[in-house]
Amino acid sequence: MTAQLEAQNLSLGYQAQTIVRDLDLLIPAAQITVLVGANGCGKSTLLRGLARLLKPRSGTVLLDNQAIFEQPTKLVAQKLGLLPQNPTAPEGLTVGDLVAQGRYPYQSWWQQWSTEDEKQVELALQTTSMTQLRDRALDELSGGQRQRAWIAMALAQDTQILLLDEPTTFLDLAYQLEVLDLLKTLNQDQHRTIVMVLHDLNLACRYAHHLVAVKSGQIYATGSPQTAMTETMVRDVFGLDCRIVDDPVTHTPLCIPLRSLRT
Repeated sequence: MTAQLEAQNLSLGYQAQTIVRDLDLLIPAAQITVLVGANGCGKSTLLRGLARLLKPRSGTVLLDNQAIFEQPTKLVAQKLGLLPQNPTAPEGLTVGDLVAQGRYPYQSWWQQWSTEDEKQVELALQTTSMTQLRDRALDELSGGQRQRAWIAMALAQDTQILLLDEPTTFLDLAYQLEVLDLLKTLNQDQHRTIVMVLHDLNLACRYAHHLVAVKSGQIYATGSPQTAMTETMVRDVFGLDCRIVDDPVTHTPLCIPLRSLRT
């Protein structure tokens, strides 16, 4: 069974400021959902709320039809994995040691490292093509390799849902495609539900089954890229005049920017 993730009437914020307000969102199971929106609109805050890192001010996040904050932390971590923006690790940590940390939700004082733990780590390394680099320190790797190592750790966690906050940040275009192609393969081959924040609208349309445009902490548009990606949406959400055309290679919506409408 694929885990179900849903937000109902969700409000989130920090200190005195409310960022996400009265938001409803059902994450399609076994699909890739991409959150897009202008800087500061609430995308990352929403992802943190879905990941149980930020307690709702009102409303709720449901994981398998039960409030996520009412479930044991380790049980949630066995269903849902998060790769935050710009993750950091101790200096000198090897790829193998990092990936092994993904098995933490399955450890306890009476259940230490097991053959299943070893199996999942090996599978995660193989899936991300990191087996040959398992003994290398993270700080010796290229940007794309480091990101694959972090994804391998999330895979070793063996969750049905993966949440990723801007997984292509600071990567050049070749590495961006490498990471996104890997996530697409995980979705296709393992039917994992993937939710990620992306800045690049054209990459979002290329890889998403389901696009969610966020404006001022609320959902402006949602649906397939062909439905949600419109010139009106880009103008209202991003303050950008553009033309939307058919990508001649992928036949997904392609945004051609014309001019900024921000004053």
